[in-house]
Amino acid sequence: MSHRDARLTPRGRLVLVERVEQRMPVAHVARAMGISRQCAHRWVTRHRTEGPAGL
Repeated sequence: MSHRDARLTPRGRLVLVERVEQRMPVAHVARAMGISRQCAHRWVTRHRTEGPAGL
């Protein structure tokens, strides 16, 4: 679930993870999606530990 000011929806988070899994640098993906590198790493880590439910 997203709060109303969230930059990414759960679908957007999945797109982020897919791009990183395709070997795109996290910093580049984060910039393209309008979020910080730290936030992008947080979502990738959650997906790796919790799977799709983590998004």
